Amino acid sequence: MEAKIDNFSCWIKDVNPESLKRDFEQMLIASGFGLLNCMEHHFSPQGYTCLWLLSESHFAIHTFPEEQKTYIELSSCNSDMYDKFLILLKEYERKKQKHDIS
Repeated sequence: MEAKIDNFSCWIKDVNPESLKRDFEQMLIASGFGLLNCMEHHFSPQGYTCLWLLSESHFAIHTFPEEQKTYIELSSCNSDMYDKFLILLKEYERKKQKHDIS
């Protein structure tokens, strides 16, 4: 096996910890990733970080509620799962954008 890591990061608008955790965990599972563990921390007075340890590397969420944005990052050694996740992320962003416009 070739030593290769695909990496993707971007900013999104959702800052709600509950929906972020739910939605991204569903996307990781639907992409085929093996979820080994999940660790999260709620900062005071605001902010949230969540990290999934995957069989294929890791996924992280860091919210910045004061700026109404969240940074997400996926690192993966499985290109097929990585590509599936990016497709699901585009669908997620389209749904969120449509919801924001309505």
